[in-house]
Amino acid sequence: MNVLFLHNNFPGQYLHIAPAIARDPNNVVVFGTKNTDPTQLEGVHKVNFAPAREASPNIHHYVRPYENAVLHGQAVYRLGEQLKAAGFIPDVVCAHSGWGVGMFIKDTFPQASLLSYFEWFGQPQGADLDFDPAFPLSADDVLRIHASNAALLMDLYRCDHGISPTVWQRSQFPREFHSKITVLHDGVDTDYFHPIPGAKLVLPNLDLAHVEELVTFVARGMDSYRGFPQFIQAIALVLKQRPHCHVVIVGSDRVAYGPPPPGHESYKSWMLERVSLDLSRVHFVGLLNYGHYKKVLQASSVHVYLTRPFVLSWSLMEAMSSGCLILGSKTPPVQEVIEHGVNGLLVDFFDVEAIASQIEAVLTHPTSYQELRVNARKTICDRYARSMLLPKQIELIKSFADLRA
Repeated sequence: MNVLFLHNNFPGQYLHIAPAIARDPNNVVVFGTKNTDPTQLEGVHKVNFAPAREASPNIHHYVRPYENAVLHGQAVYRLGEQLKAAGFIPDVVCAHSGWGVGMFIKDTFPQASLLSYFEWFGQPQGADLDFDPAFPLSADDVLRIHASNAALLMDLYRCDHGISPTVWQRSQFPREFHSKITVLHDGVDTDYFHPIPGAKLVLPNLDLAHVEELVTFVARGMDSYRGFPQFIQAIALVLKQRPHCHVVIVGSDRVAYGPPPPGHESYKSWMLERVSLDLSRVHFVGLLNYGHYKKVLQASSVHVYLTRPFVLSWSLMEAMSSGCLILGSKTPPVQEVIEHGVNGLLVDFFDVEAIASQIEAVLTHPTSYQELRVNARKTICDRYARSMLLPKQIELIKSFADLRA
């Protein structure tokens, strides 16, 4: 079969599925992306598209995301015409939804099945956007959020089927489209992310081999969506009580999601101004390659994962697969995979003292929580292992290719 993948940020969620399909010599796999990085995937032919321009600067701000999506869709349409002229006709197009990359692809390839990846649908009430009272929504925000879903709604209408990685994420999409969306997670490499009992953390520029108490935190950025302010306040309390405890924070000093802090561009600088920390025991290691990141998880005494009701991070699943003792926020995306006292611990997102108290309890009685570590890994191996889910992803794509045969 011929498969075309479309994603702005190559390879995104298609990192494993695209080369897996390409390994079959009967398949031809092309990947269209805006990302011009020279990175390649084995067996996958990468081609680039570029929007003709940015959205008009004077256009109504509600409409700007949709104009950008249309410009992306137009660029992909033109790419599709080039592929068709070169003799490539896909049986299935797999497109990440929201940026517009799949918006017009069925106009180029009307016989191809369109399988869209639906990650998130903006809801002004009941999810991430009205969760934190420190960031109230205005009426203008509510209208803008509704308008921002226009490209997603186009994809929901035009696609033959969709995939969403969790039940929670699918639940954010309009109910009338749920029958078009299969819940199918990307999967975790449980062989790679595995526990090493007694592991100690040694990185090229950080030697914590002597540390017995290690609290870990991982996020793409340091922002309010992933509870960075609450985490910093909590560890400040912990460090005062436990003089031998160290903290490792993995992530960029940037806002990956949500608004910036009041009067600051960086939550890290904002929190370090507000909270007194022993910075000799708090280690900001930035973004790490997978090998070093895995070592952080394997050495963790307690791994804190906080999130607004939003997209569930891959890092939580990878931490569970690594046998981490998870202290997570009692929010819907986390509750889908963590049951308090069974395979992890849950705490109120905003309750800084409760977060600190639970961290201290784990550090004081580490052996009491060993079963939770074992069950965390079992959850991933039983429900989210890539070895189990990748064949299901391939079979789903093949089933839509067969419809066009």
